[in-house]
Amino acid sequence: MPRTLDGQITMEKTPSYFVTKEAPARISSMSKDTKLIVVVRDPVTRAISDYTQTLSKKPDIPNFESLTFKNRTTGLIDTSWSAIQIGIYAKHLENWLLYFPLGQILFVSGERLISDPAGELGRVQDFLGLKRIITDKHFYFNKTKGFPCLKKAEGSSKPHCLGKTKGRTHPNIDQKVVQRLREFYRPFNMKFYQMTGHDFGWD
Repeated sequence: MPRTLDGQITMEKTPSYFVTKEAPARISSMSKDTKLIVVVRDPVTRAISDYTQTLSKKPDIPNFESLTFKNRTTGLIDTSWSAIQIGIYAKHLENWLLYFPLGQILFVSGERLISDPAGELGRVQDFLGLKRIITDKHFYFNKTKGFPCLKKAEGSSKPHCLGKTKGRTHPNIDQKVVQRLREFYRPFNMKFYQMTGHDFGWD
């Protein structure tokens, strides 16, 4: 980590931290005061998005349905597949709560980051003890991407939009498969809502 001066906050981001078993202990031993921000979204949408990204790099992978099930006939979900495994948020959170109190973790809604980016970033600024500087005027919605873009307040420079790898069109997934995944995730989602005290409205 670079040295942080007074009045600065050092930030580091890696999506895999939340699901890496060793990460909480390592971060805790580095600094118990670390504040953690976790962006979560509907685990079904997240799994399809994960698959879409892999498909763009490896077009010859099996279809989503065959990777989702250990046994399609019985509807048994393959929880060893990382695209499925990552969305079992309650399980990952249990590991973090062994090392960090809930008050040091902020859960950001991926859906609200799209529908109300300024509101969700307002929560982030409050959590970090920062003055609310980022507001609605810093965003505009890019219809092509389906995501908000960040613009500089002065309007002087080009807005920053998410890169080519974001906003890809998802493949059509059989609705019965989507429904089965919703049923699979429901109890984990409910547990996650209870653990965080926040209903993300994924059902």
